[in-house]
Amino acid sequence: MSENESRPVVVGVDGSPASLAALRWAVEDAARRGCAVEAVTAWHADYGVMIGPLPAEVLADVSPQAMREAAQRVLERSVEGIEGVEVRRILVEGDARDVLAKASRDAELLVVGSRGHGRLLGAILGSVSSHCVHHAGCPVVVVHEAKAEHSR
Repeated sequence: MSENESRPVVVGVDGSPASLAALRWAVEDAARRGCAVEAVTAWHADYGVMIGPLPAEVLADVSPQAMREAAQRVLERSVEGIEGVEVRRILVEGDARDVLAKASRDAELLVVGSRGHGRLLGAILGSVSSHCVHHAGCPVVVVHEAKAEHSR
């Protein structure tokens, strides 16, 4: 990145209400800063929970190509209609925690949503927001989903 080019605001997008709230926050912040937004969606095939033979329809839905296409659709729907700032759509194969931490190295700010799973479920699933707070290469904003949005 050249010194004349401003660093983007990076935001993790997975289509969840929390990530959409983070995207809105990132767009508003980028507009104030006068920089672009990089909307990042990570996907990866994890076959660790599949046991035994599966029907062909199920296998087709979990193929790497199908998973990539589904993630691309989520990314496109999430950023649809955003105006006022340049939004770069970035689709990356990998674990969201690692992908966002890497993307943060060249960012002005990293914005992620928090689903608020709590300690137990967060420990089991792993918290993307917690990982980013501890491993990002720039400041991190964690946007909590509004209660009204959560109840929908």
